[in-house]
Amino acid sequence: AEGIGETVRAGQIFDFFAGECLRLAGEVLPSARPNIGVEITREPVGVVGIITPWNFPIAIPAWKIAPALGVEITREPVGVVGIITPWNFPIAIPAWKIAPALCYGNTVVFKPAELVPGSSWAIVDILNRAGLPKGVLNLVMGKGSVVGQAMLDSPDIHAITFTGSTGTGKRVALASVEHNRKYQLEMGGKNPFVVLDDADLAVAVEAAVNSAFFSTGQRCTASSRLIVTEGIHDRFVAAMGERMKGLVIDDALKAGTQIGPVVDESQLNQDTDYIAIGRQEGAKLAFGGELLKRDTPGFYLQPALFTEATNAMRISREEIFGPVASVIRVKDYDEALTVANDTPFGLSSGIATTSLKHATHFKRNAEAGMVMVNLPTAGVDFHVPFGGRKGSSHGSREQGRYAAEFYTTVKTAYTLA
Repeated sequence: AEGIGETVRAGQIFDFFAGECLRLAGEVLPSARPNIGVEITREPVGVVGIITPWNFPIAIPAWKIAPALGVEITREPVGVVGIITPWNFPIAIPAWKIAPALCYGNTVVFKPAELVPGSSWAIVDILNRAGLPKGVLNLVMGKGSVVGQAMLDSPDIHAITFTGSTGTGKRVALASVEHNRKYQLEMGGKNPFVVLDDADLAVAVEAAVNSAFFSTGQRCTASSRLIVTEGIHDRFVAAMGERMKGLVIDDALKAGTQIGPVVDESQLNQDTDYIAIGRQEGAKLAFGGELLKRDTPGFYLQPALFTEATNAMRISREEIFGPVASVIRVKDYDEALTVANDTPFGLSSGIATTSLKHATHFKRNAEAGMVMVNLPTAGVDFHVPFGGRKGSSHGSREQGRYAAEFYTTVKTAYTLA
């Protein structure tokens, strides 16, 4: 079901940017008809009478009589765009990078993650069959250390947009600085979800379960830190346990499945390693964390919920990228906000509360690129900007009209009338 939803979103992204081609900001716009340009200009009103005072006898007449200059502010493509995408959203993330790259007139070299060649081939095949000219969209597959490195080393790539790990993101940045190219990074997250005493418990639990465990926790916007004030803490933990008991963990293609398997054995090992680390650090494994068997082969892991965690523990500091979440008890809203912001990351942040005062303050003071109130920390509409702060992101935002900032370069041109 999530894959179908993602594919629908990919279509929406292309639909949005198809229209965006006709809404380019600036004084020169493309026509709906091919090979025709449109200029939106201001023309003279006719004869102008100019009456000036004595106090600035040169400057004031000058700024009224000065020769007319025509100014064009245009956006132009940056050239060849390298696109490197992860495995967790193998259609949507390529879509929100490829669509604006093409919309704004660039050519693309697209390297997907090794785990998802089928999805990548499908999206490129669809676009080619839709009529893209040959050479505009180029799919390259292989190891990041080989194919990805070749892209980073190439002086013929003028911009690189990357979504993936923090370590690889730093390599992309260093290589891009060497070639003086534009680069855009979407990396890790350790997103907080705050639950206040006044929260609607059912809303808080549903948002927390979705944030932490849906997509098997394999989302950069997943919330693995559940920061809960002490007045609601025990009721929240009990309700979370009951809700988690009902989660359907099975083959992702099977009707009714809510959580599919972990992507591969390597990621499963990382998840179970962090569960062991959490126990060693003194957190209590309140629910889950067990390996499961299903009729269809796969790496099935029961979502894990830790309690009695602190924000100093590794399970609270490092991105796990799996269905593992920690509950951190705090005294009040002020402490909750402090703990929420105490992270090297800043992608998404959420809060469950019925207080307009706290919701408003949190939206203004959460150190994240995206803030959700009584909603899961994951899930952003296709026409609004996506991105974070601190160690989560670098460069301009993705998606919506903000995508133009990365995929174009601005030119200002003057013409003497």
